[in-house]
Amino acid sequence: MTEPIGSVTGETLQNIAAEGVWAGGLTYTPAVLRVARALLATAQGSATGVLPPELQQPVDKLRAAATVNVLRIPAHDEAQLSALSIKLNTQTPSPVVVMPAGWSPYGWLPFVWTYFQLALDGYHVLAYTPRGIGQAGLISTSTGYIDVGGPNDWADGVTVLDYAVETFEPSAIGMLGESYGSGLSQLVAAHDPANRVRAVVALSTWGNLATSMYDNGTRHLAAVDALIAFTGGPEEDKFDERTREILAKFRENRDMEDVVDWGTERSPAAYLDQTNSRGIPTFMSNTWHESLFPVNQVLDTYNRLTVPKRLNLWIGDHGAPEGVGLVGVPLGIAFPGMLTPMREARDWVNHYLRGTKLPEREPVANQIMFTYKTKPVSGGAQRITEAARREFAYDWSPDENIERLFLGDGVSDGILRTKEDTGWSRTFTVGQETKARAVDAPLTTGQDEWFGNPKVYQLNEFERDLLQIWLTEPLTDGRMVHGTPTVRLTVASTTTEATLVAYLFDVAADNTARIITHEPCTVTGLTPGEGRTVEWLLQSACYEIPEGHRLALVVNSRDPLYSYTETRDKALHSTTITSPENEESYLDLPLPQA
Repeated sequence: MTEPIGSVTGETLQNIAAEGVWAGGLTYTPAVLRVARALLATAQGSATGVLPPELQQPVDKLRAAATVNVLRIPAHDEAQLSALSIKLNTQTPSPVVVMPAGWSPYGWLPFVWTYFQLALDGYHVLAYTPRGIGQAGLISTSTGYIDVGGPNDWADGVTVLDYAVETFEPSAIGMLGESYGSGLSQLVAAHDPANRVRAVVALSTWGNLATSMYDNGTRHLAAVDALIAFTGGPEEDKFDERTREILAKFRENRDMEDVVDWGTERSPAAYLDQTNSRGIPTFMSNTWHESLFPVNQVLDTYNRLTVPKRLNLWIGDHGAPEGVGLVGVPLGIAFPGMLTPMREARDWVNHYLRGTKLPEREPVANQIMFTYKTKPVSGGAQRITEAARREFAYDWSPDENIERLFLGDGVSDGILRTKEDTGWSRTFTVGQETKARAVDAPLTTGQDEWFGNPKVYQLNEFERDLLQIWLTEPLTDGRMVHGTPTVRLTVASTTTEATLVAYLFDVAADNTARIITHEPCTVTGLTPGEGRTVEWLLQSACYEIPEGHRLALVVNSRDPLYSYTETRDKALHSTTITSPENEESYLDLPLPQA
């Protein structure tokens, strides 16, 4: 397949800087691919005059300093791994950065800019596409079946490390990956028999694949469907029989123990003993509104690491914070803070592979939603003029300062207050989607947040027959939501199962709202009409509710991201929330430690 080389202009770069890397879910924008192809063709000498000066100049430096090759690395079986090699033209031993590609039909291609930047920083670079990933006919596509981070991927990573050692004779080896590549970086570093990986950077990463797919009795259908659709080919061509069996069980909600075991085997969290014993310095990042790998499982993994470590938590969704820096937008046209995620990742690599001084800060950095300053731009959007605030901490510690807000009855909506309120019940019809939802679309809604345009909800439009709302009074001093909220409810259903999706919203005086966090929970084995008390954690958050705003807890039965309770009959069913004495329904709101 011929890959077209189009000219890149300042307008192309401005498009990425203004709109990000994702176009309608887990799909790269045409501008991202245009930049990558033009960079590669120029570096290989097969195209000229297709780059603007701000990209042409670093490519000219690269061509003078290194040799760029596209090659294939044979795996231990019949798979062939597509790879991009950048070898410095020097006799002095230099470190190498190995970069497994993310989950994309374009394999290693979209991040050509980052490979070039690393080479200009003084690294050999070896990027590769994991087995099975990629669209047929592209130079960046690897053969074989996708192993989803399983043992074949570990073995492939070791093979790539062997190739890097033989080819570059490096002074040190580091691994850097985003999304799928981030998990593979952790897994390969933990399983390499020769223990050669000196540092790992894991961006928009996962710690526990099992809970990213299935948690609180609820399947994360939209995330898995998006990934399956973004491999570069039909499911039957991309996955072996065992993986297709797992995917069928997942879709059909059967034998979920097998699905969990399969996901656990592919989870970096399962191999922390190896990572810790090897002392592999690990840099991790994730986002508060992550729709593929929710933040709690990353926090759990991070807390269990005993190695040198850092954690960045950003506004937005999967890949948005690092995306622009990975694909190639020079500093001059970025908004304040746009390139910080990749700069800090490269600082980690430089420190552990080259011995440069690591900028001093506490290890955990939380970006506070949505504290950036913006100005209007054409089309009705906002552009960031001052980056959102970040708070720094020594660790992600358990929440100790909890404000308990009890759910109470009200004339219209319910009430959140510090005084217990029992004996009431509130009922809603189940099984239908509502305007209260986590995202309009995975990745792109959160990408808009990163770019200064969080989704605005209209509380007045929430369907009171399909959900329930509890509200505080206007908060005199505002609130800082800092940690992992907990919801406890007593639920009764007209069926034997009930899906509950809990959301927290920041509600302004005009009843517009922004989402803080959410999480589903599916309860099974109910006796129709009888209550059961359930408790679950929402996803962690760092959110500043302004003075005078209200906090809303919203509960419905269905969100497009998740599975939900379906009934075989055509009758309308309902869920009732109650608050019995001694089992009061409440929200535990985490606050900063006093």
